Amino acid sequence: MNRPQREAAVRRILERAPAPVPPDLYGEAVRRGDRMLRRRRLARRLWWLLLCAAAVAFTVWAVTARPWVEPPSQTTPPITGW
Repeated sequence: MNRPQREAAVRRILERAPAPVPPDLYGEAVRRGDRMLRRRRLARRLWWLLLCAAAVAFTVWAVTARPWVEPPSQTTPPITGW
């Protein structure tokens, strides 16, 4: 198929009347869009809740375990009685 034939075929396709759209298509699209937005909003809120819970759990662990404090040495016994 050469270029003029392809252009003619595309023109024929574009000049046809558009396919009829079902009358309830708009309402269905709006319902699906609303449902999708609600799900995304819920997922985002759950993600933030999980992130905040993890931050609180880490803070509580860090305050109780104090990982920044150097542990006492276990290799030599303390010297007493000098």
